Amino acid sequence: MITAVGHADLAPDTRRAVEREFHVRLERLGDPAVGLVRGGTALSAAFGRAVHASGRRLVVVLPAREAVPAALPPADRQPAREVIALAEEVRLLAYDPDSRDACVSADEALISQCSRLLAVWDGSPTDGRDATAHLVAYARARGVPVDVVWPVAAVREPIRHETSPRRPTALFPSPLVPRKSRDDQRSS
Repeated sequence: MITAVGHADLAPDTRRAVEREFHVRLERLGDPAVGLVRGGTALSAAFGRAVHASGRRLVVVLPAREAVPAALPPADRQPAREVIALAEEVRLLAYDPDSRDACVSADEALISQCSRLLAVWDGSPTDGRDATAHLVAYARARGVPVDVVWPVAAVREPIRHETSPRRPTALFPSPLVPRKSRDDQRSS
């Protein structure tokens, strides 16, 4: 299996360049290794599209709480839907998608199952929000070959802070949940 990890704060042009580079590298490998990715980031969607375009199988890992898929942060929902649609298999892994440490542990679990890591990494050290350097070191310490993907002119975006509290919602909101009517809202 081949997995991909990397910086989540890539500029849109950089994401497109990374996807092209994923495709080139997967074509060069020649072996039919399966792509394995933790769903829910723009990076996972780019990797999923490249895996699919190369004719490989794609396995997506989603967060779970008590064997039920967990709600993803709002920005991760559309990329998750995309990779789920491309995947031949979806697996659940117990981790909290709102916890940086839990996401790093989930990535470590994926790396432990893989024979190669594609790391979208600018070479910067791990900091409080990004663990790419740690994941590269983790893979190398376990003998997993690492291909660093950092296209020429790649750019990371500045940090954006969420200003409103996040409400937990399902990855795929159920149409069966009744909404309050105007009359119900007035009587509340």
